[in-house]
Amino acid sequence: MDRRSFLKNAGLAGTGGATLLAAPAVAQERKEFTIVSSFPRDFPGLGMSAQRLSKRITELSNGRLQATYYAAGERVGAFDVFDEVASGNAQAYISADYYWVGKDPAFAYFTSVPFGMTMPEWNAWIKFKGGQELWDKVSGNFDLKALPCGGTGTQMGGWFNVEIESVDDLKGLKMRIPGLGSFVMSKLGVSVVSLPGGQIYENLVSGAIDAAEWVGPYNDYFMKFYEAAKYYYMAGMHEPGGGNSFGMNKVWWTSLTEWERTVIEAACMEENAAMNEEFLANNGIYLKKLVEDHGTQLRQFNEETWDAFGEAAIEVIEENRGQSALTAEIHDHYRAALTELGQFRKGAEITYSNQRNRVLGL
Repeated sequence: MDRRSFLKNAGLAGTGGATLLAAPAVAQERKEFTIVSSFPRDFPGLGMSAQRLSKRITELSNGRLQATYYAAGERVGAFDVFDEVASGNAQAYISADYYWVGKDPAFAYFTSVPFGMTMPEWNAWIKFKGGQELWDKVSGNFDLKALPCGGTGTQMGGWFNVEIESVDDLKGLKMRIPGLGSFVMSKLGVSVVSLPGGQIYENLVSGAIDAAEWVGPYNDYFMKFYEAAKYYYMAGMHEPGGGNSFGMNKVWWTSLTEWERTVIEAACMEENAAMNEEFLANNGIYLKKLVEDHGTQLRQFNEETWDAFGEAAIEVIEENRGQSALTAEIHDHYRAALTELGQFRKGAEITYSNQRNRVLGL
């Protein structure tokens, strides 16, 4: 089916006004498939987004694609979803692809990299500047096909049980932080710990770790990190975007009809926007609750610390770039797009928002 035929046959269904994709005239049998996730069930933000996407695929397909969803730990562990899908034991995962940098360092670019793209910039790169094609290359090496399916926006710098008044205060801290941001912190003397989201609280409360980053106020509030750490730093350098991935077994993906693939693409695109908008809508509300109801003390890293982050990040990214020819190709493409997008946004959107906030006293 070509795109014009598809658009011609698309329609509206239901009184709620939800746009549904018209099924092909010839009925085909229902296909059941399994989605595994790295995020907790019913968890505001990340967890609810994953559940919403799974339900939406079934809804948009008029029941043709029947998704069974498993949250982190219900079928496999949070960090085991990649292997579960690559092996064909499940058909799709919802996660963050920077968890897989140990398998290929190029995966970092398809979630977030330190001092990298913000969410609007990353989406522009993925959708319109060749990022998806590069993602297909690295995912394809593991028999996977990935699509963007959500984003948190710029994340907070993390929760600390001590104030960070200089970069020296980081030395010796045990901190939960994933992705290339963990390598940056390591260079600055932090002892990095890898933990899934569901295990951060218990480790922070027990003192097994001294600091942790998770996402932002909307998610962090429900994790109750304020019970274990007093200082909340905004913002972080490690995840300026925070994109999520709907990763599929490539054999399964190619077995689908064009209409079925279009349904999945449409659901992912819808949730990719919705999740980011949900975080933006709620972060301010829950930041206020953290401060006013729980005594959280907001802090910002000083410029000396930011400079140290920057120097370490440049080293880490160059080291990562040198890991393989494909990583170098993706990095160079990403960096060129970031320069172009960043320069325009600096002169337009960032100038405007800074002046707006100054004039309105925000």
